[in-house]
This record gives sequence, structure tokens and C-alpha cells, in this order.
Amino acid sequence: MPSTLKTPGVYIEEKNAFPNSVVGIPTAVPAFIGYTEKAVKSGGKSAINQPIRITSLAEFHTHFGGGITTKYTIAEAAEGEEGHFTSGGTDYTLTAAENTQAFLYNSIRLFYANGGGTAWIISVGTYADITAGGIKPEKLKKGIEPLVRELEPTMLLIPDALLLGQEDYVDVSKQMLQHCGYKMRNRVAILDVYDGYKDRKGETDIIESFRDAVGSDYLDFGISYYPWIKTTVTPASEIDYENIDNLEALQTALKAEVDKSALKDEAKQVLNDEIDALEVPEVGEEVTEEDKEKQILTEHQKLMSISPPYKELMKELREKMNLLPPGPAMAGIYTMVDNTRGVWKAPANVGIASTVAPSVSITHDEQEDLNVTLTGKSVNAIRAFVGEGVKVWGARTLDGNSQDWRYINVRRTMIFLEQSIKAAAKAYVFEPNDANTWVLMKGMLNNFLNNLWKQGALAGSSPGEAFQVMVGLGETMTPNDILDGIMRITVKVAITRPAEFIVITFQQKMQES
Repeated sequence: MPSTLKTPGVYIEEKNAFPNSVVGIPTAVPAFIGYTEKAVKSGGKSAINQPIRITSLAEFHTHFGGGITTKYTIAEAAEGEEGHFTSGGTDYTLTAAENTQAFLYNSIRLFYANGGGTAWIISVGTYADITAGGIKPEKLKKGIEPLVRELEPTMLLIPDALLLGQEDYVDVSKQMLQHCGYKMRNRVAILDVYDGYKDRKGETDIIESFRDAVGSDYLDFGISYYPWIKTTVTPASEIDYENIDNLEALQTALKAEVDKSALKDEAKQVLNDEIDALEVPEVGEEVTEEDKEKQILTEHQKLMSISPPYKELMKELREKMNLLPPGPAMAGIYTMVDNTRGVWKAPANVGIASTVAPSVSITHDEQEDLNVTLTGKSVNAIRAFVGEGVKVWGARTLDGNSQDWRYINVRRTMIFLEQSIKAAAKAYVFEPNDANTWVLMKGMLNNFLNNLWKQGALAGSSPGEAFQVMVGLGETMTPNDILDGIMRITVKVAITRPAEFIVITFQQKMQES
């Protein structure tokens, strides 16, 4: 409206009838750090140590390529040692060759198989770097630094850290907790148990080792799961004899089976010739990548049809390559649960997709120590149930003794509330610190929290029982606060807790007639 009314006529004045609204932030956006095949931006420039936002596995392929060719070394099993496959009456073991493993690519596959959506990827190096010098803890820790400038991620995962030595893994894990709980306070760290594919009954209790190593700081921002899971993300079509580091040992093992067979000498010679033909061609001027893959596929298919030990070997290789930490699957489940139920729903009692079985079977009694322990460092169980498949059967943070932050959904819901309200409150920075602004602010927050209460995020039979917003002179502020330019707002919420233990009491009743 004009400031002065001098010319006769009609003037229009518009007034806002409603306060600003609070827009909820995304709640399930993981950030993955690790090694990739390549790292390029859309313009072709290097993306090493630069966060790249993706929304699908196809986008990951565009920026970061595919998976690493993990190689395994074949050796005769020692006396009393359990072999992985048998050929010619001899047991053989498979050991991952040094500097040929990386978990990130299959972790992304597992994430999207379980409902994943938007994610941030930070590549700290390529597979060539792994081949040259292995996975470096300092590179993984350096990959955390760029995330300080990104506000969207709400989860942090570094699956490649599990391939480090245990001391280096512990160091990286503590850096993750410090980043989430101290520097940012708007995301959680999903930590997988080191050597989590092993049983606790071995020489070292891996859970106690994990609890001792993880420390005592920022545990309410940390979440852990055990055991690792046997997945199906790597199909059989991606596995062949190129995954064997010492082809000579493979040829010797397969020939031993042929020599002990009841075939005629002519047939044995034909089979041995096929085995001798095994090779991985060098790509060059005369051999293209396509030629190489075609030759390997041809020889692989022949061996699959004529050699039972080779077929057994390929099956064992697939099982080994599909053994993965559960953290990435949980990141996908968080996304799925948040989208279908809300961040306030505990991400538990949910099936894990692309999973055959947990690497270790956990009983009801064995889970007691995982879930409730004197130190409070709860580790959530992955369990298999008859007729139900593999399920997440725990919903606690590493701060299990805290009444405030024991449950994952409480921690994540509070992050959601804090960051959503923080973003909305920026609209009132430098507004007059008076009653009019306080009323607008209070109305905005009340509307936001009331909608969440209706959706089931907050507990209470009425809005007054579920939340309370206080702002104003004499309520949250003193005259000195106003002179100092400070507006203080207090928000109290009753976040819903999961029904972790359901106790049903039965009692017999006297017959009445």
C-alpha cells in the first residue's frame, strides 16, 4: 500500500493470514566413503574427495564405475584345516589376495536393493590405488572432511574401513562418531563390527573387542549391527577364473581330479587340454577388452559343464564375494521405513532383501548380551526366523543405558525435529524481537508439531500432552536477552518409543456358571 494517500482512488493492501511453515528435512540420506573404479564429475573432471549426489545405481555407474575384480589364492588345506573345495581327493582353501578387495560398490548395490534412494558418494581413490598400496586409513578419514559442508546427509558409512587392520578400523570409527556427534550433530554413524562374519565363540570375542575399541564418546550417534550377511548382490555371471590369483594352482587342482577319474585316456587328454588353455589375455593392440571377456566366458562355460570341482569352486567364490557387512542394507531399510512409516518408526522387525542368511546364527539367549549389557553398548542383531527370512531384530543405539537416546528412532526423530525447525527459524533472523514475532514463531512450530502428532510421531492423547512450545519475555527470555539480541525458544516433545518387549500375562479364571 502506498505510504501516503493523496490521489483519490482505490488502493489494495494484502496481509498474510498464516505464519510461515516448517518444511521437514530429508531423514534418510546416507553418505558413503570408499574406493571406486573411477571418480569423475559430469564435466569429466576428477571427483576424488568431492561429494557427489546420486539417486540411483545407474548414476553411481556413471560417476564411479563398477566393482573391483577381487582375486583369491588357492592353496592346499593344512592338516586339520577345513577346505573350501575339493579336487582330486585334496582339500583346498581360498584366501583373498592382498590389495584386491573393496566393499563400496557391493554396498551401494545392497543399499538400493533394500529401498535406498538419494545418497552422497565420496571416492577417496581408485582400484588402481588399492592395487598399488592397499586401502589407506588416512585417505578414508580425509574423505570425512568434505561432508562438513554438506547438510543433507543424515547417515555416514565407510564399509571399506573393515578391510583395514583392526587398530586402523577403530581409529576411523572414532573419527566417524566424532564427526556425527561433535562436529555436525545432524547425522548418525552406522558402524559394522570388525570381523563380524565370525562367531563370538572363537579365540577372541569380536563383540567385546568392538565394545572396548569404540570408546565412550558420542555413542548416541552410533549404531551397530551383527553379524555380517550372506547376500546375492554379486550374480554368478560376474564370477569366473579371472578371480583366481594363481591360475597354475587351479590348473593343477583340476587336472588331479581328471587324472583320478574313470575316463579313458583320450577323454582325459581332451579335458586336460581345456584346463591348460586357461588364461587371462592381456588387453593390447591385438586384443580388445571385448575379446578378452569373450575368451574368458567361453573357457569358463566349458569348465562349468565338464568339471565338478570347478563348479564347486565358483559356488564358493560367489559365497565369499557376497559376504558383506549389514550397514549398507540398514541404510536402505532406514530409507524405506522413513518413506512408508516415518522416521519415528523403529527400523526393526523388517526383512533384509537380497540376503540368504546371516553369517552367524544367533539364538534368543545369545541376543541378550548383544541387546543389554553393563556398558550399554548395544549391538543390534540380524537374525533368521523360520518362515520369515532374515530380519533386523534390534533398534538401539550404542548408548543403550541412556533413557534419552537408547532407541534409534528417538535419536533420528530428534535430529529431524532440530534441523527442520532450525531451517525454518532462519526466516526470523533480524526480525523484531517482540511479541508479534514470538506469536508467529510459536504458531509456526505448533502447526508443525501438531501435524507430526497426528501422524503418530509424538505420544499423547492431546497436542498438549505430546508437545509444548514456549517463547517470550518472562517465559524463556529475560530483558537482558532481548538487549543482547537473543530470542530463546524451548520445544518439549514426547517422541514415541518402540514396544521392544511385549509381555502378555495369562491367568485362569474361576468358572462362574
